[in-house]
Amino acid sequence: MKTALLTVGTEILFGQVVNTNAAYLSKELQNLGYDVMYHYTVGDNPGRLKELLDFAYHDCDLIITTGGLGPTQDDLTKEIIAEYFGEKLVEYPDQLEILVNHFKNSKYNWTENNRKQAWFPENNCTVLRNLHGTAPGFMISKNGKHIAALPGPPREMKEMFETQLKPILESKRDSVIYYKIIRTINLGESSMETILLPLIDGQTDPTIATYAKEGECSLRVTSKRPTYEEAKAACEEMIGKVNDLIGDYIYSYEDEDLLDVVGKLLIEKNITISCAESCTGGGFAKALTDVPGISAVFERGLVTYTWRAKQEELGVSLETLEKYTAESEEVAREMADGLRAKTGSDICIAITGIAGPDDIDDARPAGLAYIGTNYKGETRVTKVWRGNRGRVWNRNLFVLRMLNDVYQTIK
Repeated sequence: MKTALLTVGTEILFGQVVNTNAAYLSKELQNLGYDVMYHYTVGDNPGRLKELLDFAYHDCDLIITTGGLGPTQDDLTKEIIAEYFGEKLVEYPDQLEILVNHFKNSKYNWTENNRKQAWFPENNCTVLRNLHGTAPGFMISKNGKHIAALPGPPREMKEMFETQLKPILESKRDSVIYYKIIRTINLGESSMETILLPLIDGQTDPTIATYAKEGECSLRVTSKRPTYEEAKAACEEMIGKVNDLIGDYIYSYEDEDLLDVVGKLLIEKNITISCAESCTGGGFAKALTDVPGISAVFERGLVTYTWRAKQEELGVSLETLEKYTAESEEVAREMADGLRAKTGSDICIAITGIAGPDDIDDARPAGLAYIGTNYKGETRVTKVWRGNRGRVWNRNLFVLRMLNDVYQTIK
């Protein structure tokens, strides 16, 4: 069923409020098997709202609006929808009673303009209860098409959708969507697409879509079938083919962050870990200690920013620092080995490099780092270089690559 989302509110057009409603509804509707074709945002303007309703109605089977259902004069969504359908608004006594009782049981005083929240289209209308606010929603159907109006506040909208509108939409759908999001590392989006072209070319159902994310890529496999079981089976078959082509780069089939995957593996395998950081300034330790239960395996984190700290805390030799500089493969190796000698952790990971924003010199540009990983006494060093995209981006990439080195070590 082709669907449009229409968000009403001048404050959203002005950027004063972020439109989280559209993102939430798109995801929920897609899971139900509804095809979201359009996102519209319109201010509190009756003429423009009616124009958009007319445009969307002729191309879509379902329109969902959010906002404009309150008691004030600029809340006109209900009035415009009723006018568009040629329906007059009438007072629903049961809704008025609910509204009056709500005010009696609250700290707010009743004002007469609240009465308009109990008025709805006279025919073909289903009222949607609002358990977290005063403005009910409604759904009106005509000629096989439907318009559902939900309140604007996200808490009210989400609850109303989940408990009131979703069951109605489930009863009207003719198909379901099943999808899986696969996460990969060390594989660019263009390279991924090139490898998967035999599957992508001529695809119908299931479909494959690639998404680039900072330092990694995701792959979405989607099927739309009459039943959940059929859609799932189709996706699983396609995922098997994807795995045959890029399985070495996949770290999650459940849309998990690499951080969560690494943390879970460390805990499950009871692998202890310590870290020593220079250019990331403790970012890796901060990320890892955000994982619940990681205290069972995370031993310690050191920020050794200066030459002196690297020498005193990790035993890096002055000779190595003077000969190769702090931002070098040799220093990263000595940092990891020194951390191992100090802590005895199963994995000792260390990083040194240049976060930026400026280059140190031609040989040490911003965005360059070296990661030393000592696992049970054996050490390897990884070079990281993706260009200089700014201090924050560089640091985030460095932390991601540290997590990847741990993942590659223990998977």
